[in-house]
Amino acid sequence: MHKVIQPDGWKDPKGYSNGILADGARLYIGGQIGWTRDQVFETTDFIGQMEQALRNIVDVVEAAGGKATDIVRLTWYVVDKKEYVARQKEVGAAYRKVMGKHYPAMTMVVVSALLEDAALIEIEATAAISPFHNDPA
Repeated sequence: MHKVIQPDGWKDPKGYSNGILADGARLYIGGQIGWTRDQVFETTDFIGQMEQALRNIVDVVEAAGGKATDIVRLTWYVVDKKEYVARQKEVGAAYRKVMGKHYPAMTMVVVSALLEDAALIEIEATAAISPFHNDPA
């Protein structure tokens, strides 16, 4: 059994789901890019888009009842390897701003382009939602 996860207030995706919760515990999050819940890019800056994509992922996780620390895997797709490498300090700061010091298994893939022309990064994730988040014990 699975359930489609769509954060409240987000514009409906066309032809895909933002998240699928399987067996009540495994959350598969479709690739998130640096646009807002209204599917609008507010920045053309790599770091700004990276931070927004991570926030989008956390929003999907929270909509499924989880927390950022439930994320167990991230796969990053970037269009400019040189910019990513040159801005490592900013990447780290923006990452920690959203994810704290939680570091799941990660993969980085350099691609020639993404489907949305304005997108500079796309990140997909997998989370293992703990059933004990709301347990008062």
